[in-house]
Amino acid sequence: MHLLLDHNVPDSVADVFRARSHTVALLREIMPTDSPDPVVATVGDMDGAVLVSCDRDFDSIAPRILKGMRTRYRKLSRIAIRCTEFHAARRIEEAMALIELEWATAQNRADKRMFIEILTSGIKTNR
Repeated sequence: MHLLLDHNVPDSVADVFRARSHTVALLREIMPTDSPDPVVATVGDMDGAVLVSCDRDFDSIAPRILKGMRTRYRKLSRIAIRCTEFHAARRIEEAMALIELEWATAQNRADKRMFIEILTSGIKTNR
């Protein structure tokens, strides 16, 4: 997987993904941290990246179920971290097998996007 981590995601989350040989780009290293969310989503979409974020900003910008004929962000997958930043890396590590399975499953569908929420006491996927 190729992941783009929003500026609010702890570096420890990047370390967990890198330990599993995934490619990680930190938003703050490739664009200004105050870049508008639609620009961030566009960059992730163009790269076919999985956008990892700790806030809800992208819920309305790049939803799983598109409304009407909207065709923006057709390649953008997302992992939304909904637990505290302190627990984020551990929760990602615990969910890694599911994340990788969801990614592999998505690659065999016409709509290759993956949407996962990492919660304090659970994991939610949306196919």
